Amino acid sequence: MKRLLGYLKPYKKEVVISPLFKFLEAIFDLLVPLVVKYIIDVGIAKGDQGKTDIFAGFGVLIVFAIVGMLCALVAQYYAARAAVGFSTDLRRDLFSHIQKFSYKETDRVGTSTMITRITADVNQLQSGVNMTLRLFLRSPVVVFGAMIMAFTVNAQSALVFVIVIPLLAAVVFTIMLKTVPLFQGVQKNLDRVTSVTRENLTGVRVIRALGKEASENERFRAANEEHNRAQNHVGGISALMNPLTLILVNAGVILLLWSGAELVQIGEMTQGEVVAMTNYMAQILVELVKFANTIILVNKAIACGDRVEKVLSAPAGQETIQTDTSGDTSLAVALCGVGLTYENNAAPSVSGIDLKIPRGTTVGIIGSTGSGKSSLINLIPRFYDATEGRVLVNGRDVRSYPIEELRNKIAIVPQKAVLFRGTVRSNLLWGNEGADDATLWAALEAAQAKDFIEAKEGGLDAPVAQNGRNFSGGQRQRLTIARALVRQAEILILDDSSSALDYATDAALRQAIRSLPNHPTVFIISQRTSSLQHADVILVLEDGESVGVGTHEELLKSCEVYREIYDSQFQKGGDEA
Repeated sequence: MKRLLGYLKPYKKEVVISPLFKFLEAIFDLLVPLVVKYIIDVGIAKGDQGKTDIFAGFGVLIVFAIVGMLCALVAQYYAARAAVGFSTDLRRDLFSHIQKFSYKETDRVGTSTMITRITADVNQLQSGVNMTLRLFLRSPVVVFGAMIMAFTVNAQSALVFVIVIPLLAAVVFTIMLKTVPLFQGVQKNLDRVTSVTRENLTGVRVIRALGKEASENERFRAANEEHNRAQNHVGGISALMNPLTLILVNAGVILLLWSGAELVQIGEMTQGEVVAMTNYMAQILVELVKFANTIILVNKAIACGDRVEKVLSAPAGQETIQTDTSGDTSLAVALCGVGLTYENNAAPSVSGIDLKIPRGTTVGIIGSTGSGKSSLINLIPRFYDATEGRVLVNGRDVRSYPIEELRNKIAIVPQKAVLFRGTVRSNLLWGNEGADDATLWAALEAAQAKDFIEAKEGGLDAPVAQNGRNFSGGQRQRLTIARALVRQAEILILDDSSSALDYATDAALRQAIRSLPNHPTVFIISQRTSSLQHADVILVLEDGESVGVGTHEELLKSCEVYREIYDSQFQKGGDEA
């Protein structure tokens, strides 16, 4: 939590002013029973002659109430400023830190967990900071101040406070120590609920298409009930705090009235003093209830803070190493005995891949589902680091490049076509912020997207819904290809990014890419042999290993896996099936 407390440094003024004014409010509250004592023992005791004293006492009480309210307003205003500023800064840095995560770290932490920590956990921390500044100082001041004031009223009767307050402290801290680890478990269960919800929302079309609503409802119900059980368990323990504190305080009130009545009878205590003592005990009761609730909230905040701190402490980005640059600079990409094994995965996804790609070459990669095509391609922009071998770009190990410099050399179109809410222009500019309209239209034309964008009202400024829902699957793919082409990078990677295109559009796209003025080195991953047959070299993968490298004609003769894929897609006469 020390790291998180650093986010309060810009709000030192608020952190000081809020408790200070709460302290002042508490002081005025502690003076109220003394005024009540004065009204009873002086004003009421005089009968008709004590009206002036009574009204004077009421006037003082009104002044105390107004000043106390003003103090409370100032305290709550500055507490809110500090809490909101704290959470805003923390959420900003947390999001920025997550943006630097490698794919490996993102896989390890989990998307749903990161969503929960940047939303629910930070919100819980905000509430914890707010309540701490408002009540964490006020409540102890009132509790111990009431005990001290009670001794000034009547030392003998005030011994009840010495017994009750330690017992109350024992109850509060015992429950606090018990619930802190349990709240961490509750938040983990919330991660699970968030994960199931996110999976259902992103895969809703598949769920409905396969009629899996019932099983998904059951999966969500199980996760939700587990969260409910954990929440009820810790809630049940926390709920003990209020009744236990009430029992102890009410027992203290009974003792006060009992001992006070005896002392009044023998003349060692006045009626006003008894009322003042019971008022102080009532103040302790109210403040302890507030303090108990604050403790529960702070416990949740501590648990959430530990979770947020773990994400902030996780290594962000990838280490840049010092290595020689003696590789062949005429090669755009060189894969030297490359392998990749994902974390917590026993078997390698890719192993023993050797491939040298000259500049301007078009490379096709084909294989069955799960053969390691995307895993291999992800090593070039360094989304993952190779666990064996080396990946060279322009004769230089990718690990020696600053990440931004490496990624600027590469334009990649992932399997899933992702568009962001905004306009066509704003999405294309992700590829190159400085691109002009002519460059954008040229990229759209090469990606076979110019016609349908021109038909849209607004053209480049046509709106794009979240995830591009107002475009068809093929249109989304062409827009993501255009976004990559806008970058005009040295290396272009198309990861099965034309699967939704018809054969004619796919062929026109490949022809346009071959005619690009910057002549990039192109990697095309596809399940279609027709998309790859004109590539300069084709790599065939099977179970993460290379089983064939060559041109289309060479592989038909020498590679059984490639020939099987080709035969499954074409009839004997060479016509497409």
